[in-house]
Amino acid sequence: MLELHCHTTYSDGKLTPAELVKAAAALGVKALAITDHDTLSGWDEALSAAADYNLEIVPGLELSTIHYDRSLHILGFYPNPEKLREPLRERLEGRMRRSQQMIDKLTELGYPIKMPKLGEGMAPGRPHIAAELVKAGYATSNNEAFDRWLGDGKPAYVNYENLSIVEGIDLLRNAGAVSVWAHPYLFRGGNVEAVLKELVDAGLMGVEVYHPGHSSSDTRHLKDLCKYYGLLITGGSDYHGPDVEKKSPDQELNMFHLPLDLLTPIKLAANFYN
Repeated sequence: MLELHCHTTYSDGKLTPAELVKAAAALGVKALAITDHDTLSGWDEALSAAADYNLEIVPGLELSTIHYDRSLHILGFYPNPEKLREPLRERLEGRMRRSQQMIDKLTELGYPIKMPKLGEGMAPGRPHIAAELVKAGYATSNNEAFDRWLGDGKPAYVNYENLSIVEGIDLLRNAGAVSVWAHPYLFRGGNVEAVLKELVDAGLMGVEVYHPGHSSSDTRHLKDLCKYYGLLITGGSDYHGPDVEKKSPDQELNMFHLPLDLLTPIKLAANFYN
């Protein structure tokens, strides 16, 4: 069982790395990727916890880039952390600035809240702000907060600080990471086929084919595109925790029961670049 897309409390997940490892092991996962947004901070705790469960940790992250003024996420597996330490520090600072800008917009709209308190190395995001809106009584749920203020194009939305797909893929490649386009059919900035061609030209190595946001026809089409371009195939639940509201009610840990064989070519590619 392979699970290659999960978040912890170091970004917008609800489980600590240790709790996530325990939950994954209980469901039969044998290899688990930690892919927090723009941070590597959850790795150490996950690696330590995994020793008790004979669970392999796949070190990773989900990098936030901008393409056609829309957020496009790129997963990176097996990066050299030393080569990402400074660039990701800058990305985390940018996330703090973005969060403050959204809070300022909410204040102007008549919904003042405080900046969520996060620990060292944790990546702030819209779910944290949504939770503060719920706590303040302005919304009854995170989904309502997104629908009214924080979703793309909504009154308090602020885009990520710019990092192009070329810059993002170069950043991951220079760190020895295997770059994978996360949930292509959730991207709202262009046609999947056309954008994938741009990503491949920039050096992309794989596609997240299996994702809760993909239909069965989406999955089949992405498999065909991977075959055409010679790209790696990955998949994961994009798990954020058991008590997090999700657009898809079926978004559960280890929902795809992916075979471990999918991990072998990813490891080979990572070894080639390292």
